[in-house]
Amino acid sequence: MISTPPHPGQDLFTVDQVADRLQLHPKTVRQYIRDGRLTATRIGKSYRIAARDLAALAGEAAAVGEPEVLGTREVQVATTVDIHAVDPDTVHRLTTLLTANLNGPQDPGRAARLDLMHDARRGRLRIVIAGGPKVTADLLRLIQAVTEP
Repeated sequence: MISTPPHPGQDLFTVDQVADRLQLHPKTVRQYIRDGRLTATRIGKSYRIAARDLAALAGEAAAVGEPEVLGTREVQVATTVDIHAVDPDTVHRLTTLLTANLNGPQDPGRAARLDLMHDARRGRLRIVIAGGPKVTADLLRLIQAVTEP
């Protein structure tokens, strides 16, 4: 079982120990830590990984005697909007309106990612929104308000 510590009483693993247990290269384990796929604590110049975090990465149940910890519920939405036959003025208006809406003062729950790709030759605009349901709905309403006749 992966969640068993290497030595009795030890509940923290080094990057090398995790790499050995998962049969991965240590660089891969460090990348998992940087990407947020594996939770680790930095101690000096090295990382330590808790047994429960290693078990979570490996998809195992929590170690015996450890309560299962549920994170905070988070709902994310990803949507793509394609607009055809769009003129440059409308592209500018939408770009300004959407980015201003995201960059203005707001509560932390309104964080979102917005990507706009404009193909001027074909008159097409693609908008990709990734964020919470409320901010996504608000941005979609703005898009609708600008693009509807």
